[in-house]
Amino acid sequence: MERIYLDYNATTPVRAEVRDAVMPFLNELFGNPSSRHLEGRQVKTKIEAARAQVAAAIGAEPERVVFNAGATEGNVSVLRGYQVNYKDKKGRNHIIVSGVEHPAVYDTAKKMAGEGYEVTFVPVDGEGNLDMAFLKSAVTERTGLISVMTVNNETGVIYPVKEIAKIAHEKGALFHTDAVQAVGKMPFDVKDIDADFVTISAHKFYAPKGVGAIYIKKGKRLDPLLTGGHQESNRRAGTENVAGMIAMGRALELAMGEMASDRERIGKIRDEFERRILAEVPHTRRNGGENNRLYTTSNISFRFVEGEAVQLKLDHFGIAVSTGSACSSGTLDPSHVIMAICNGDEEEAHSSIRFSFGKYSKMEEVGYVVDRVKEVVAQLRSFSPLYDKFLSSQGK
Repeated sequence: MERIYLDYNATTPVRAEVRDAVMPFLNELFGNPSSRHLEGRQVKTKIEAARAQVAAAIGAEPERVVFNAGATEGNVSVLRGYQVNYKDKKGRNHIIVSGVEHPAVYDTAKKMAGEGYEVTFVPVDGEGNLDMAFLKSAVTERTGLISVMTVNNETGVIYPVKEIAKIAHEKGALFHTDAVQAVGKMPFDVKDIDADFVTISAHKFYAPKGVGAIYIKKGKRLDPLLTGGHQESNRRAGTENVAGMIAMGRALELAMGEMASDRERIGKIRDEFERRILAEVPHTRRNGGENNRLYTTSNISFRFVEGEAVQLKLDHFGIAVSTGSACSSGTLDPSHVIMAICNGDEEEAHSSIRFSFGKYSKMEEVGYVVDRVKEVVAQLRSFSPLYDKFLSSQGK
């Protein structure tokens, strides 16, 4: 049985073109880029070319791009770097983050709140949109950093980061955005947004895991989490992940050339899937509004069943989906993102499934997936006491 992969927000397969670009750096181009001999210089030149590819994709100068191990390192670097560099600047001990951030931001902010920082979490409405009035009212002269993701990893909701950056800067605060689900999938320009810091992860756009980058605006600085080496212009110590950097540059170059066609093709698949699920499976809810979402993502709550059970049964049928962020899937706690959207309803949050589509998704898979979802949900509801109670209340 050929499996159907619908978890592209968690990770993506490495493209053949990206593997081909990497192979020389696993063979003859093995030099350490910090070395001054020919072998090192050859590799250093290629790293800088990859840096330029990444910079071009986000509208930045190459020297503003710092390679690292991925978005988690980048997100934590920003929050902890702010802690080091800006804590005592004009008494700015206040941080604002959205209540639906990736755990790398959300959990770090919670930890900092326990360390004496004032942290404000901005709520969202029932469609996952940020409460902008709340955010504006929360900003004070003590606010030093606002961090809001560009696209939510669980719902696909797109946030008004350009407007938020403007709000931050009007109060003298810094603005950071986790752009992991945006870069390579939608137009994204750091200068248009006027972001101070941006984090990116390569394995979201068909490059290997374990490599990413952080954009640092000119004039801003972050104390590095990793010290003890001069790499990345003294901004991130450690021998470079050469193969990862090369892969990231090539993958982004390809993604930029295919962005428009991917959006049209993948969007049609997602929309048809979502239309059928909402029409054919009763008592379902889309987490995230019909509009203002990235074309890759569909998060659905199936009332009266456990999302974990739906996921496992679909896996048995050869369909890979997620119950939320892959970075927090080891816990049985409900997603804090879906909890925020459904106003703390644990039952609904526990029933959510994320279907995320990508480059290798096919329209002809939709029918099979919808049929299996219908079958699985009906079976689980058949022995659900919650569903029995609901039917009784409806006189059925």
